[in-house]
Amino acid sequence: MTSSPMRYGVILPGGTAPEQLDQAVLAERSGWDGVFVWEAASGVDAWSLLAAIAAVTTRIRLGTMLTPLPWRRPWKVASQVATVDQLSGGRAVLGIGVGALTTDLPETGEVTDLRQRAGMMDDAIDLMRTLWAGGTSHHGPHYDYHVDRGDLAEAGRPVQARIPIWVVAVWPRPKSLRRVLKCDGVIPGHGGGPDELRAMRAWLTEHGAPPGLDILAEGETPADDPAAAWHHVEPWAEAGCTWWMETRWEMPHHSPERMQEIRERIQAGPPRRPAPSGE
Repeated sequence: MTSSPMRYGVILPGGTAPEQLDQAVLAERSGWDGVFVWEAASGVDAWSLLAAIAAVTTRIRLGTMLTPLPWRRPWKVASQVATVDQLSGGRAVLGIGVGALTTDLPETGEVTDLRQRAGMMDDAIDLMRTLWAGGTSHHGPHYDYHVDRGDLAEAGRPVQARIPIWVVAVWPRPKSLRRVLKCDGVIPGHGGGPDELRAMRAWLTEHGAPPGLDILAEGETPADDPAAAWHHVEPWAEAGCTWWMETRWEMPHHSPERMQEIRERIQAGPPRRPAPSGE
């Protein structure tokens, strides 16, 4: 697995759809490489928002961080992602996980057993890949799908030959890590630092991870001190991360103070490696 230059994304903490649209436009203008939104059971719809962002941007990658795939119909997710990919000219990314079980999320009656959700996610990945390739039929352990209208399948194909799927994996759990090998990126779960990430990267390389596999790290960096921001990110870059995700997860997500904070951080630009003196 070869290392790629680090890129920089911002995960929008929330706000109304117009507020987040404005933040995304500002992010592209300020030099960020990607904008990502979180997907909840209710509230601002992630993929409708990303479709609107796609129409008013030209360069940044667009995706979720993340989609709880076992709690979604995978053919609907495949359609939404392909639509954003078409509207953006091939800039969609799908971040997925099994779904969090926390007290601040609504109870919707979805499957909560971890083993079952993991199996559903594996099957859903295969189903979505089939649909994005123009296929019309899938029969797996959790999902059956068939449609006779091949023209609909062709019209709904994405621009990208392969939509990047980034999946949560937990070091050092082999089942979780093996799932990464059929995806395009890994979202390290359950904390850990650069040393744990370096060990994960080594395991994935040893087990045949595809070239250019994306490895994410996330955290907060200051808007008013570029040197301090890079000092925080540098160990992750040296460990082999390919994306730094700027986050603001603390509640409340939608307060005026939080909206101002994220706007100021976006406008300051990503925490890039400083240019050598004299350049």
